[in-house]
Amino acid sequence: MAETPSDSDSLPPVVDRTLVAGERIVYVGIGLLLFGCAVAALVSVTYELINRSVAGTLDAVAAALDGLLLVFILVELLGGVRATLAQRSLVAEPFLIVGIIASIKEIIVASLALADASGSEFDEGVQKIAVLGVVVLLLSVSTFLVRRKEREPDET
Repeated sequence: MAETPSDSDSLPPVVDRTLVAGERIVYVGIGLLLFGCAVAALVSVTYELINRSVAGTLDAVAAALDGLLLVFILVELLGGVRATLAQRSLVAEPFLIVGIIASIKEIIVASLALADASGSEFDEGVQKIAVLGVVVLLLSVSTFLVRRKEREPDET
């Protein structure tokens, strides 16, 4: 979505305006779909939380946490689309945060699965959690570096 002078100079103005408008329409469509998915997922999580609470609180909370993390991921993606539209360039930070949240979600799911695991299944689960922990660490460092880079004065 970033526009460089050479990009806009090589296209006739009417073509450039049409492509920019089309690009915005696609991003708005993506944003609306993400919003709709987030609302639908939130309604579904609420419904499941009420229905599963009869079976047991722990089961209901685990399912709700899984669903709420999905809603949070959708909302962060929506924020990324909004930032892309506002700044007219791809913004990395929201997508890095989505990666962190998704990795943490998988750590939680894997941890819950380890409760019933033993032997090699347990070892594989621990390895999966360790790898996901490293992914969270790397994504966190990347987010820190992106924020630090954004605070630096522009080089001209």
